[in-house]
Amino acid sequence: MIKAIHTQVKGRARYKITELYGSIELKEYLERSLIKNPVIWQVHANTLTGNLLVNFTPQYNYQQIQALLAKAILKFTKNQPSTQTAKLIKPTHKITKTHSSVEEQRTDNWHLIPTDKVLHTFQTSPESGLSSQAAAINLSKYGANVLAETELRSNLSIIIEQFQSLPVALLGVAAGVSIFTGGLIDAAVILGVVGLNAVIGYVTESQSEKIIHSLKHHQQTSAWVMRDGKSIEIPIENIVVGDILILKPGNYIAADARLIAGDDISIDESALTGESIPVSKTTASLMGEDVPLGDRFNMAYKGTYITGGQGLAVVVATGTYTEMGKIQQLVGAAKATETPLAKQLDAVGGQLVLISMGICGLVFGMGVMRGYGLVQMLKSSISLAVAAVPEGLPTIATTTLALGIRDMRKHKVLVRSLAAVEALGSVQTICMDKTGTITENKMSVVEIHANTREIKVSDGDFLVGEENLNPYADDELLKLIHVSVLCNESEVSRQADGEYAVTGSATENALIYMAIAAGVDAIALREKYPLLQTNLRSENRNIMSTIHQTHNQNKFVAVKGSPTEVAQLCQCRIENGQVVPLDDEQRQTIEIENDRMAGKALRVLGIAYSHIDEDYNGNGNNHNHESDLIWLGLVGMADPIRKGAKALIADFHQAGIDTVMITGDQSPTAYAIAKELELNRDTQLEILDSTNLNNLTPEALTALSDKVDVFARISPSNKLQIVQALQSAGKVVAMTGDGINDAPALKAAQVGVAMGKGGTDVAREVADIVLEDDRLETMIIAVSRGRTIYNNIRKSVHFLLSTNLSEIMVMTTATAVGIGEPLNAIQLLWLNLVTDIFPGLSLALEAPEPEVLSQPPRSPAEPIIKNSDFGRIAFESAVISASTLAAYGYSLLRYGMTPQASTIAFMSLTSAQLLHTISSRSETHSIFSQEKLPNNPYLNAAITGSFAIQVLAIAIPPLRNLLRITPINLVDGAVIGASAVLPLLVNEGTKGTGDWGLVTRKKLSQSPKVGEV
Repeated sequence: MIKAIHTQVKGRARYKITELYGSIELKEYLERSLIKNPVIWQVHANTLTGNLLVNFTPQYNYQQIQALLAKAILKFTKNQPSTQTAKLIKPTHKITKTHSSVEEQRTDNWHLIPTDKVLHTFQTSPESGLSSQAAAINLSKYGANVLAETELRSNLSIIIEQFQSLPVALLGVAAGVSIFTGGLIDAAVILGVVGLNAVIGYVTESQSEKIIHSLKHHQQTSAWVMRDGKSIEIPIENIVVGDILILKPGNYIAADARLIAGDDISIDESALTGESIPVSKTTASLMGEDVPLGDRFNMAYKGTYITGGQGLAVVVATGTYTEMGKIQQLVGAAKATETPLAKQLDAVGGQLVLISMGICGLVFGMGVMRGYGLVQMLKSSISLAVAAVPEGLPTIATTTLALGIRDMRKHKVLVRSLAAVEALGSVQTICMDKTGTITENKMSVVEIHANTREIKVSDGDFLVGEENLNPYADDELLKLIHVSVLCNESEVSRQADGEYAVTGSATENALIYMAIAAGVDAIALREKYPLLQTNLRSENRNIMSTIHQTHNQNKFVAVKGSPTEVAQLCQCRIENGQVVPLDDEQRQTIEIENDRMAGKALRVLGIAYSHIDEDYNGNGNNHNHESDLIWLGLVGMADPIRKGAKALIADFHQAGIDTVMITGDQSPTAYAIAKELELNRDTQLEILDSTNLNNLTPEALTALSDKVDVFARISPSNKLQIVQALQSAGKVVAMTGDGINDAPALKAAQVGVAMGKGGTDVAREVADIVLEDDRLETMIIAVSRGRTIYNNIRKSVHFLLSTNLSEIMVMTTATAVGIGEPLNAIQLLWLNLVTDIFPGLSLALEAPEPEVLSQPPRSPAEPIIKNSDFGRIAFESAVISASTLAAYGYSLLRYGMTPQASTIAFMSLTSAQLLHTISSRSETHSIFSQEKLPNNPYLNAAITGSFAIQVLAIAIPPLRNLLRITPINLVDGAVIGASAVLPLLVNEGTKGTGDWGLVTRKKLSQSPKVGEV
């Protein structure tokens, strides 16, 4: 359904399209296809509102454009498949639908409509609210005021995910064929490996899931409304459109509502818009078509927090029709992206399937041609296919990632999925939400200007230049601090442990904490100067004043507010302890300082005071006491940057990772913070405002995305657009955030990182990684761990492929030449178990390389085994195979085709593969290098233990019979030893030679040194 809603401007029209709600695919299709029409100049679609803005040739009218839209939507619908085929790679949760039988709620631009018309629309009034009968009808008609529930992964789904890889699937097929052909022991061994992999993955991921779920916050369950002319408290789910909400400080808004009456209301909307400073609200209607969410000053949205004032609001949307509900639908529409390691292992698995099929066919064909039995050749072919698949690959990858998760937990970093650790190591761009992630999402006093001095406030210290100033040694500063405590509505109490508990708006809390840091006893000060009267600020008066009783029966007036307005009311100032007139030059100085502090993105208040006679009558409507004030100074507040954030940005840049800040704040605020963080890697800091972002085509945004350092005034859908644009540009993207508004982007990014302590439940439930104590700097540890894990898994894969290929070469060559089978099926399985899992795992536990954080992230397109590696792998395998076949040839000459000959081949190949673990530790370092690699105790234990198991196989008769091997003498032992050591010496001696060595040396020489990225 298409409806034209704004058509007054010629050549410009806005349409409401029902199908557009929550459909990213339709949005992209319309923007891509319509812009190709020469009649249309510009197209912008919004999946949250269902609106489509079109700029077109003025010769055409909006009806003709609407016809074009209808055709485009019809074509899109026809081309859509009947079932959803998109693969959700990492479904960490799912959205549970609410009631489907309810009617759609009316959507309108309520912020543009006068309050009386809004009340008339819902047949309600501020005095009486809805009747109980009308409320019941609306509840039945529109459904409960609840959001779709987010379900965590079930235990069953976590288990199933452990089997969703091609290597595991191929092993399962091999086990099935083994059972079919009578090889029950072979099948049991294969399934044991698959089961071990699943158990490790399940235990690790389920533990993380439980810890993250335990962080869930308890939500407010009830709200106050007017019903039948009475104020009553009802469950939030029973709130309906038309209800009159009673707004009080300290409560969360229960549903989206239009303000109809208010007294100095301020609301913290950071969870929704990302705006860190509480927003002052008004009841007046707004003007303009495209008013951003953060600028709708007459609206109150579900889930936001009332920091001050009180008032009434009429509910205009509930449940999934609220802005929070739309964001949650957007979360459901966002598709998770496959991680680099998952892609690489799938690619290796696919290659192994093709290799295995080829080997099966080749060996089976050669055997049949030589007259061997069909069942015998089928078993041999299956054994070789199993040999081609490194049984240890899934277990090594899973165990290594699980150990990475365990290590992260020590740093209070909770990782939901195994692949997320590695994916963070390959991240090329990190998008960071400002409020609550880069900053602490709480206001703090950072600067004071008093008596012509600039005083910095940091960690409780008051600094003038390098000098630490004691407030009790400075009368002007101390009086400013006292006025900040008295002219303040925040409640202050002392807890049992002696610490202060402060409750109120973020701005006023910051003033109290400044006083506490200065050593002022806020409670005692208020008791000394009892409050007589409070005069709050109003729409046209940005000043608050309080009147207090003093010990000499005079009244003390404390004033704070807009610096310009407060300064206009001042006639004097304090200089060197004396009250002197405030002249025009000083007023100009105040104005200049105010502009300077505001330019640094500070929220600035002017502070003043006065005394009035004891016969003041205290009439609340009389503001005569707000005159002839004495100026004290300016106080600048900001949402402080988290400790370590600047150093973290520098660490990311050194690691070759681009950093992007995304915020709902205004451009000047965002610019000031980005400049302080040194967010830009180039000389010029690039910033893009959402008003410009909305006018860009998806292609243009993709082209611009990796050039922009800061995105300002950003909405939740914009965040998702930015992440997807960076991904379209070929970037591996991580997104950090803590608010509900971050959830869609957190899910869409390859790695979503949420805050555990201060974050919202929705953000945590869709994130891959949760920082339990909100310490952002632990992310660099995760990056280091991720890169090390990938490098080590790559070493393991190299080892597994070269050793398994040697088995294939030995078996295929022997079959082709006609010298029998050097190894039987059970020996091949035993060989893979002994040489694959523990030695391969020990390689995955190598220590991090010193330059791991001094190199740029790898390209996501780079395969885990590059083309340059295959030549080296083939060479190493050929050397091991040739040595084993030589030992087998010796045994054939001495013993003939007997179990003794098979034993020598079996022991030779096993020993050579175990020693090849040493050669696989590094691409460049060898045992002959002067610079030695750090000791790896896990590798030493793996090699020693595996040799011990191999000796036991010969020493213990039941095992010897199972493997069909025989005891060996000293001469045979010497042959086996020589055939194992020779490949190690050859492979180590040839490192750094040939094409592979040239490529490796070139890669290392091009790696940036510390500080060069």
